[in-house]
Amino acid sequence: MNKFLAVLTCSAACALASASYAEDPPMGFFVTSVGLGDGGNLGGLEGADAHCASLAEAAGAAGRTWRAYLSTQEEGKRGISARSRIGTGPWYNANGELIAVDLDQLHIMPNIYARTAVDENGNRIKGRGDDPNEHDILTGTQEDGTAYFPWQEGDKTCSNWTSNGEGSATVGHHDRHGGGNTSWNAAHNSRGCSADDLRGTGGNGYFYCFAAD
Repeated sequence: MNKFLAVLTCSAACALASASYAEDPPMGFFVTSVGLGDGGNLGGLEGADAHCASLAEAAGAAGRTWRAYLSTQEEGKRGISARSRIGTGPWYNANGELIAVDLDQLHIMPNIYARTAVDENGNRIKGRGDDPNEHDILTGTQEDGTAYFPWQEGDKTCSNWTSNGEGSATVGHHDRHGGGNTSWNAAHNSRGCSADDLRGTGGNGYFYCFAAD
């Protein structure tokens, strides 16, 4: 092999080696590994955001602005929409897999399934077929990521994430299975807002966290 070919071969090999050792993109999405233990009472949006930040920091992903993917409801006007809280993307999970490049992809064709919707440590969340099934993820949100309109009756947010009793919450299925609805963010409403009611419809008080920066 002449020197020219040797240099080319070495350059290609070195490039591949460098690529293989490249760092994964920073985590910008996860499902909470644990809830807050009080049913749908998350301490409002502020409490939910703080939980996201705490879990991310414990997993070594501090230094980012973390937001819970949750909407609110308000009397007489539209509440805060989950999609308006989480930045513009792109978002990767803890295993370096791309979830969505932007808000449009996230709400039309996201890479959210049982394999990719992992917790902050990259671990799988129990879903359909597991015992117990915990695929109900709190959102309080419509499929396009927006809050409900005032005329859409019923509590969809466990009283804006402050109730652990009466009310209900819209949930998505992180594994995209069950109940004839494969929506990751708007599959159905919970039976109630207590921890037992959330577990009774296939959940455990988990929610999605996104890096908004």
